[in-house]
Amino acid sequence: MAEQLTMEQLEQLERVLAASLANVVMAENISNIDETSNPKLLHLFISAKRIEGCSEKSLKYYKMVIEKMVAELDKPIRQISTSDLRTYLANYQKERQSSKVTIDNMRRIFSSFFSWLEDEDYILKSPVRRIHKIKTDKVIKETLSDESLELLRDTCDNIRDLAMIDLLASTGMRVGELVRLNREDINFHERECLVFGKGNSERIVYFDARTKIHLINYLDSRKDDSSALFVSLAYPYDRLMIGGVETRLREIGKRANLQKVHPHKFRRTLATRAIDKGMPIEQVQHLLGHVKIDTTMHYAMVNQANVKNSHRKYIG
Repeated sequence: MAEQLTMEQLEQLERVLAASLANVVMAENISNIDETSNPKLLHLFISAKRIEGCSEKSLKYYKMVIEKMVAELDKPIRQISTSDLRTYLANYQKERQSSKVTIDNMRRIFSSFFSWLEDEDYILKSPVRRIHKIKTDKVIKETLSDESLELLRDTCDNIRDLAMIDLLASTGMRVGELVRLNREDINFHERECLVFGKGNSERIVYFDARTKIHLINYLDSRKDDSSALFVSLAYPYDRLMIGGVETRLREIGKRANLQKVHPHKFRRTLATRAIDKGMPIEQVQHLLGHVKIDTTMHYAMVNQANVKNSHRKYIG
């Protein structure tokens, strides 16, 4: 204003402005930029899913999948369209030769993310709404037969592995639940134990008499004071971890000439047998700790012989 005002007028203006703005605090307004930036939106979404009870493993996977997509599209999340996502998924499948299951898992993650953005009013409409579920081939996964289970038991060269196999086979618990068990979680009188499933949800699972005997024999043979139910065979007797269980089962399976022996196979076997023997699907769902009954149905493979018998009984 020096070109328009005299020196006296400038001094007067300075005094007026100083008096008017005496109690005003100047701050940079970055809320709009921060709240809608790609990293901020992703951070808010992950935080919301964490509050909902998602495991850190799932959250890490969600974050990785979304970050890869955002980096590839190289545009603000709020401007991503349906065609952008369709093109990304198609290219991803073509370049990596990914299965339909993998691509549909990615689609579900994107759907969860953009639906959350829509619910929180960051976007008007989720671009994933028009991307339909990808049809996947139904693969009948193998279960363990009675003979296979007996072979695995006979192949065990220590009581710990025998107790571990029996506990997996009779409860159908997840391997992550198995390794978190402590001695105090086992109720031998009721033949049950308390496990912590996904999202730290608690449930009770049950084991049979054979498992009870092998567990007692294993614990009686222990010389350590670890609270863990299953520990390493050698000093310092550390808690057995997921990788240790998986490796041990593969080794036992190879010695028994059985293919693809892993913890999850015991879980699938239990679900299938329970369904085949007439256990209500809702009870199987509770036994396995599934939130949605659809998940339980994926584990339970229908026995064709039972279908044939039921047809003769109810129809022919």
